[in-house]
Amino acid sequence: MTKFVWIKDKVPENLQIKQVYGVVFSEAGNIILRIDDNKYKLTGGKPELSDANLNDTLKREYFEELNIEIKDIHYLGYLLVEENGDKYAQVRMIAKIKKIGEIRPDKDNGKIYKRFMANIKNIKSYLNYSDLAGNQLIDDAIKMAQEKYNITFCDDEYFI
Repeated sequence: MTKFVWIKDKVPENLQIKQVYGVVFSEAGNIILRIDDNKYKLTGGKPELSDANLNDTLKREYFEELNIEIKDIHYLGYLLVEENGDKYAQVRMIAKIKKIGEIRPDKDNGKIYKRFMANIKNIKSYLNYSDLAGNQLIDDAIKMAQEKYNITFCDDEYFI
């Protein structure tokens, strides 16, 4: 069984980072979700050698998968994952939407993802995390967004 623990600290140097995902906010305070196989998800992926840093990984993934440019990125923390005796990190960050482009296929897999702007009241029900760690990271992302971006959150939800 895979175990997740939410840690609001830097990733230790000896721990491999296998994922970088973002909780990305609109100016109105919505959180952008990617719909993949009828499931609502955050967007992100694996760091690549061409990425200079974790910010670049997150920017690249949002552009490739959703054709969205992001800005004002802040490190949030990481999920410590324990799986089959292996331990690794899944980094989580927050960011703001800079520019939304036309929907297009992901260049890596050809999938076309729907994009949904969720409000913070419903975000946990959309993501449907079964573990405490996933819900803790969402709470911390919303709190950090309030502090860093000084945004108010709206009740509207819509596809873009």
